[in-house]
Amino acid sequence: MISILRNAEVMEKYSSYAAMLFVQLIYAGMALLSKAAIAKGMNPFVFVVYRQAFATIALAPFAFFFDSKNPSLSYKLLFRIFLVSLCGLTLSLNLYYVAINYTTATFAAATTNTIPVLTFVLAIFFRLERVSIRKLHGMAKVLGSVISVSGALVFAFVKGPPIKLMNWYPETQNQSPDPSMQGSSIEKWIKGSLTMLAANTAWSLWLVMQGPIMKQYPAKIRLTALQCFFSCIQSACWAIVAERNPSAWKLGWDLHLLSVAYCGLIVTGITYWLQVWVIEKKGPVFTAIFTPISLIVTAIFSAFLWKETLRWGSVGGAVLLVTGLYGVLWGKKKEEKMSVETNGQNLDAKEEIILECITHH
Repeated sequence: MISILRNAEVMEKYSSYAAMLFVQLIYAGMALLSKAAIAKGMNPFVFVVYRQAFATIALAPFAFFFDSKNPSLSYKLLFRIFLVSLCGLTLSLNLYYVAINYTTATFAAATTNTIPVLTFVLAIFFRLERVSIRKLHGMAKVLGSVISVSGALVFAFVKGPPIKLMNWYPETQNQSPDPSMQGSSIEKWIKGSLTMLAANTAWSLWLVMQGPIMKQYPAKIRLTALQCFFSCIQSACWAIVAERNPSAWKLGWDLHLLSVAYCGLIVTGITYWLQVWVIEKKGPVFTAIFTPISLIVTAIFSAFLWKETLRWGSVGGAVLLVTGLYGVLWGKKKEEKMSVETNGQNLDAKEEIILECITHH
């Protein structure tokens, strides 16, 4: 009996860690499968349409049966949700899948680490966040933001020599399969890198806008399902204009169907619930700490699947990026602790939403 209780305590203690490791593996799979499907010829805009359709289907039953909150939904609020979906989900996802066509899955996973930092910067711009540079936690957040964005730029544009210990395919070293290393593809790589950063900025803006929207419509699952539905319609209009070939819309029992189903059902459905559960147990900062794991997993699998050569410049950029991320998270955690000690209560819910960056991606 005692051993059973001890095992239960151990499982309870480490269940949050296991859940977040599983979530990051799912995100790594998202980057890898998305890159594979688009590299196989699937139109990026069509990909977004099907992904959002699967996401809506996955969330609709939970929103209908399990969301206890049922606030009123006026036409004005519905229009605002439509605009937020257009500016955030539709724009960011379409830019993301266009960018991943020009870059790599590893780069996509790396730049995801900038989302908490970009969200923090935008929150300051919209006066949803305050920074005191005279205090240590304020300086940590500011310096962390600068270091993280700088790391993303270094990762994108500074390659350096290959890491020989990580070069599983020596015959490809001189061929430089990385698109940034091919002279004819430099412009595409730069275009993809800037587009990816723009996609993350749009996603961060969407996260910031969730605060005011959730105050008016606190049914979280229904709100997410509604935005996925609007994004599906908006992305369909975008895709119809961009892709006139009807054959591009066909889905068979192939990699394309697997990728959109994975992103729509698994990423949106399972990871959403797991992260909400972990956030309730451990808080949003604990959730964000695990973000770099998906970068490591994606880099390893990309090296095997697409013979990507890991380079010292990318490693340096990744180190800066993750260091800056943890600087911001540390400053935020320190600020939360000081706020609780002085006020005797937790921070306002809008700050929790801002830190919940990876929950919806």
